[in-house]
Amino acid sequence: MRQNKRLKALLKKYKHAYHLHNALIQLSEQASTVAELTLLYPAIHDILQKYVPSKSFYVVLVEPQSQQLELSYFSDEKDGISVPLNRENNFEEGATGYVFKQGKTTYFTKQQMHDAAQQGLFKALGTPAEHWVGVPVYQEKNIIGVLAAQSYDTEQGYSSQQINLLEAISLYLATAIERVKKRELLESEVKLRTRALTQSNDALNVEIQQRKSALQRQQILFKISELTTQAKNLDDAYFQIHEIIKTITYAKNLYIALYDKETGCISFPYSVDEFQGSTQPRRFAKGYSELVISTEETQIIHPQRAQELLDSGIVEREKPIDESRRATSWLGAPLKTSQGVIGLIVCQAYNNEHLFTQDDAELITFVSHQIATVLQTKLASQALKKSHQELASRVNEKTKELSQANLHLQMQIDERKKIEQQLYHDAHHDSLTSLPNRNLFLTQLEKTLKFYQRHPDEHFAVLFIDLDKFKDINDQLGHHAGDEFLISVGQLFSQCIREHDLLARLGGDEFVILLTHLTEPNQAEDVANRIINIMRKPFCTKGICVQSGASIGITYSKQSYKHTDEIIRDADAAMYYAKNSGKNRFELFHPLLTEPMLQHESQTLHHLDVLPMTFRSSDIISMDEHYQYASLFEAFGEHPVLGFTSFDILKKFASDKEQHTKVELQLIQQAYQQAQNAEIAVALLPCSSLLLEEHKFSLLKATLKQPVNNEQLCLLFDEQELRYASAQQLENLKQLKKLGHSIGLNNFAKDKCELNLVTEIECDYLLLSSTFSKRVLQQESYDLQLQGVLAITKLKQIKVIAKGPSILNFRALLDKHGINLFVAKQHPLTSAIPATLKNSELK
Repeated sequence: MRQNKRLKALLKKYKHAYHLHNALIQLSEQASTVAELTLLYPAIHDILQKYVPSKSFYVVLVEPQSQQLELSYFSDEKDGISVPLNRENNFEEGATGYVFKQGKTTYFTKQQMHDAAQQGLFKALGTPAEHWVGVPVYQEKNIIGVLAAQSYDTEQGYSSQQINLLEAISLYLATAIERVKKRELLESEVKLRTRALTQSNDALNVEIQQRKSALQRQQILFKISELTTQAKNLDDAYFQIHEIIKTITYAKNLYIALYDKETGCISFPYSVDEFQGSTQPRRFAKGYSELVISTEETQIIHPQRAQELLDSGIVEREKPIDESRRATSWLGAPLKTSQGVIGLIVCQAYNNEHLFTQDDAELITFVSHQIATVLQTKLASQALKKSHQELASRVNEKTKELSQANLHLQMQIDERKKIEQQLYHDAHHDSLTSLPNRNLFLTQLEKTLKFYQRHPDEHFAVLFIDLDKFKDINDQLGHHAGDEFLISVGQLFSQCIREHDLLARLGGDEFVILLTHLTEPNQAEDVANRIINIMRKPFCTKGICVQSGASIGITYSKQSYKHTDEIIRDADAAMYYAKNSGKNRFELFHPLLTEPMLQHESQTLHHLDVLPMTFRSSDIISMDEHYQYASLFEAFGEHPVLGFTSFDILKKFASDKEQHTKVELQLIQQAYQQAQNAEIAVALLPCSSLLLEEHKFSLLKATLKQPVNNEQLCLLFDEQELRYASAQQLENLKQLKKLGHSIGLNNFAKDKCELNLVTEIECDYLLLSSTFSKRVLQQESYDLQLQGVLAITKLKQIKVIAKGPSILNFRALLDKHGINLFVAKQHPLTSAIPATLKNSELK
């Protein structure tokens, strides 16, 4: 019971750490994207409300000139903005000023604040809150302001975790404000310099006129998008749509029709006509409206075309129409959404008062898609309130995007320099995905290579990515869907790298990534794993799904590189090897991939059974009793090209899986024999999940029957391989345990910590990866993950072994959590493994 309570407490701490981490990431994103400070504070407020009771929230900062506290943002459930701006409400005299002077976080209940005011610590200002918390904002060592949250609900106070979150936000707030201020100053300087330039170039004037036209269309779309939130009901939305259409074309007579596919009926919820009243719903027939719906195209109908449609039978009239009340010009556009056509919008003119043209058709087609989205949102809100809220949220997001696009277009019109920058951008970026193109990537790679040659400690890596089965997407879904897929992939890849890294599209389905400022090589492998994981999700469009993937080649910086062509060549070679090895995986570059050799030499290099191999043993030491508890065996081979190399790398070049299996089974036999000769209590040997495949598992069981003591040899299976193992492989792993053999998880939590694997697999040992051990020292969130791992392993009686740096604070951390086993110094074993395998040894 106590263990469960402790586990719950640990999970609660992990959840708090996750919320804190997520809030800081969102704040960083807002500081990087908002255009001005007035947008930053509401964004911070929105982030806080997800985790902290903060409907009433304000920010007070020191004004640099007067050195007085001034209000920067204010939102309150009860007090209006006039209350804090009242001259009598001096922030220095209130609780805010008190926190500013004290320089530390202060939390008051309503009674505590009243008592403090009575003691003369500060004046009580505004409506008394049930709970009030103020957090100082520091810039370096100087306090520059206070952020405060208050609650008028007696039951809704502030926990220590929530106050910690407020303090974390305050620590980053000064940096975020400084970033936004610098961006505002830069934009102001660019605007002043640009206004000084003359706009005498005729071609530029033409472009500006085109952008003005585009801006007008954006403003129309902006107005239509606002209807989702501003229109009181559907009738109000129809009326406002009519008013908007009047600004772009002749719309004296206009009606909106909705089409229900299930019932086959057309209804006319809105109609304004100088000759006709309201139109009653009807069955789908052969009218002008049905022509627009069936063709899903905008139609312009004049008297001559009307007669042609009647003569051909495409259009039929139920009853004759008086010629004086017959439209002389008719324009109808379909209202299309992702679910298909939901209706149409029609403008018509009588007595030749207006003649609709192709320009009118293009304009009404342009806005009809947005109108359809608005109407669909409103219709859905009537059917389901919850669905309406979701759609309204999406429309709000689109409105913000349109607002940003509107601002960008306005700046392009006013600023010549911005236009020139855009032209430069177009020349160095891919037109489809907007990612940097080959030229920009090679230029940046050249700079990075030269910098590395001057500073060899500043390592970098290049990832060459080729999408798997991209041709299937083009063939099955069409080239338009292929373009959508490439755009989506570019956006997903961008989420897998840091801000200073570079993602580019070389062309077709080939992408490259330049990672700089690497502190350890496996950072590139982490990026590759993230890309492979996100590509496991199928790509779907129009009800059809196609599975893709990514084959990735990685090469790291090295002094032998003199030209960028060499780097691209090696990354490309590693990518082709990954693709030929099964796709949707990554491979590191090895000289073997580009080494020129004769055919018989190539075959020799790819046969593991002809390479001399030895074991290296690492002592596993017990900290409590200071003795050698076990040994970790790792196989190495002498390769003619790669040199003395680990078996994990050599097996990538095996000529086939059967050869790989034979060599690995031989290694198991030799490991047990050497453990017996060296009188080692327990020998841990890394193995591949290939041995768990159905036709190879019988050979493994036959090999394991020979040792007398099953517990003396423990087979370590890599956690990443087991994560993607088949059901049969996992069942064979469980059978090994039932047969009495000792098994363990190797390299646990190398890229992510999956506790479900520990709970599902019955194992004796769990070897933490060195990457995870290092991160535990650097970030508190990984420390919490380690506590969760140890809680589960303690319940299941699994021995945890740490593998990491041999430094005192690492050992102290192990002792703190109760880990007393760690991998110590490595040394070679004296006896070597025979180079040539015999089939008789495997029977």
